[in-house]
Amino acid sequence: MYDIYSYKDELISRISPIVDKLFQSNSLYQVKLDKDEMIEMLVSLFSEFSPEEMRAIPENQLIDRIDSIVIVEAVSGTLSDLTPEQLEIFDAVVEGRKRG
Repeated sequence: MYDIYSYKDELISRISPIVDKLFQSNSLYQVKLDKDEMIEMLVSLFSEFSPEEMRAIPENQLIDRIDSIVIVEAVSGTLSDLTPEQLEIFDAVVEGRKRG
């Protein structure tokens, strides 16, 4: 068995720099999300993996996974900010992409 507190520290030290870089390079994240809350949520989410499973995830894959999660969090709030007309346009564009 592993020490849950040291594993949490390990997760924080691995996830925090990735989140920092993603936030620095994406203004949507900066506007829509709280960086500390995202780190906390990601640490909680990735703590479902064992330390061995987590350590086996290559850095580039971890970055991709974290970016995917963060973009969903950022965009999910964005859709609720749209007017009905903007939402209709968004839906039309998404439908067009599905058919295209």
